[in-house]
Parts: sequence; structure tokens; C-alpha cells
Amino acid sequence: MQNNEALLKVEVVYVLNDNAHRVSVQVAAGSSIESAIQESEILSTCPEIDLQLNRVGVFGELRELEEPVENGDRVEIYRPLLADPKDARRRRAQQNKSQKHKAGKRR
Repeated sequence: MQNNEALLKVEVVYVLNDNAHRVSVQVAAGSSIESAIQESEILSTCPEIDLQLNRVGVFGELRELEEPVENGDRVEIYRPLLADPKDARRRRAQQNKSQKHKAGKRR
């Protein structure tokens, strides 16, 4: 990078269970989300990250790797879902229904 290029401060975040990896980097104006992730070197710290599989976002909004970052952005790398949220909600509702039905029979 040249000295006269505008630098943007960006934070790259990846959370794995209770362990959060946060890396602050400076990238050139116009850099992509993928460039910021590469610059952070978080991929070597967390080799389980696969940018072909893991979704990314900025402040909780899904984004594409080629989108540009802005000064102060928090680039988030999301883990793959272990279960479909809709299926999990249906299972919980069914369990609650079963528990209420059993509690009603005890009376």
C-alpha cells in the first residue's frame, strides 16, 4: 500500500462456542470483505473456516465476499448451521405440546 492511500479500520470476527477471535486490520479504501479477512490472517488461526462454506456479514447483515468494506465495519464470519432453525423450532413446539399434555393428565 502506498502512504497516500486512504486506510480503513476494520474488525474481523469469528466466534466458536465461547471463544471469540477478533482481529483489527487496516485495509486500503475499496478493499473487499474477502481482502479484509485475508489481511486479518484469521484463516491461519482458525483453519476450520472455509470461505466457500461459511457465510459472512457486516454488523449482522449477510454480505458477499466481493462487497467493499467501509471504515469501522465489523466483518463477521458465521459458522455453518448444525440444524435448520425451522426444524428445531418445530421439535421444541412438539416437545412443549407433549409436556403440557402429560401435565394435564396428572390432574
